[in-house]
Amino acid sequence: MRRRILRLAGVILAAVLLLFLLVPWLLPVPPLEGVQPPRALADADSQFVTINDLDVHLKTAGEGEAVFVLLHGFGASLYSWREVMPALSRFGTVIAYDRPAFGLTERSTTWQGENPYSPAAQVALLQGLLDHFDAQRVILVGHSAGGTVAMQFALAHPERVAALVLVDPAVYVDASLPAGLRWLMETPQMRRLGPLLARRIQTQGLELLYRAWNDPQKISAETLALYQKPLQVADWDIALWELTLASRPPGLAERLDAFAMPVLVITGDNDRVIPPADSTRLAQALPNARLEMIADAGHVPHEEQPQAFLQAVEAFLNGL
Repeated sequence: MRRRILRLAGVILAAVLLLFLLVPWLLPVPPLEGVQPPRALADADSQFVTINDLDVHLKTAGEGEAVFVLLHGFGASLYSWREVMPALSRFGTVIAYDRPAFGLTERSTTWQGENPYSPAAQVALLQGLLDHFDAQRVILVGHSAGGTVAMQFALAHPERVAALVLVDPAVYVDASLPAGLRWLMETPQMRRLGPLLARRIQTQGLELLYRAWNDPQKISAETLALYQKPLQVADWDIALWELTLASRPPGLAERLDAFAMPVLVITGDNDRVIPPADSTRLAQALPNARLEMIADAGHVPHEEQPQAFLQAVEAFLNGL
């Protein structure tokens, strides 16, 4: 009896393994429709620079010192800073760029060496961007996942960071894949199906956007169009999947005492993505930080309450 059960279990296991090996190759993966090269979607004031073999989309405003570099969050792009860039440019040069896998930055699908979507490559890309503009010391303004990139850069190159402005930063949230699941997702079978899974953001992305706002009814048609525009870029689904595979735990919470530079932590009082309690905890744990909680704002206070956001940043700058 036991031998029969073991034999049956072996047959079932073999069948499951066979299905896993074969079914992904049988499922159709239709090509994306209506996509274009990033440069075909550029605005009149768009700029493209090649950094570490990647064609990076950016916009600039202002001139002189200080130099601000703006890093958007997951699913967003440099357009999320459009309400605050003109005012920030009164203080100096403002550079906003599309991080790899987002906006109109090139969606690389093949590379040699470091995966361009990995945390280490994103730090190196930011370093290359500063070198391109000959910016020796900057103020990094990072939103959500862009805030973790800014913090990782500050740890690697503290001499180049005059201050940090962290907007609803994802410090205590680990969105990376568990090691065992990452192994599964990196199999040839799942790499084939991965872009299909990434395409779910076409519908789920709007749900995330509505969740990010304190009052979703204030999201304009223009804002919706700007968030959906990067979904017209060729290979956006492959890039988003590669970013998911390359993600790793930020490990920042254990190193907060290393941040000696001035830090402003900004949060919306109704952030349903990164709880305000996390931002409060972060500001208390950092050696030289202050907290600004913006009323009637969710996860994107720089979009939803730009004037209050700018007032907080200006007060911070006046204290440097």
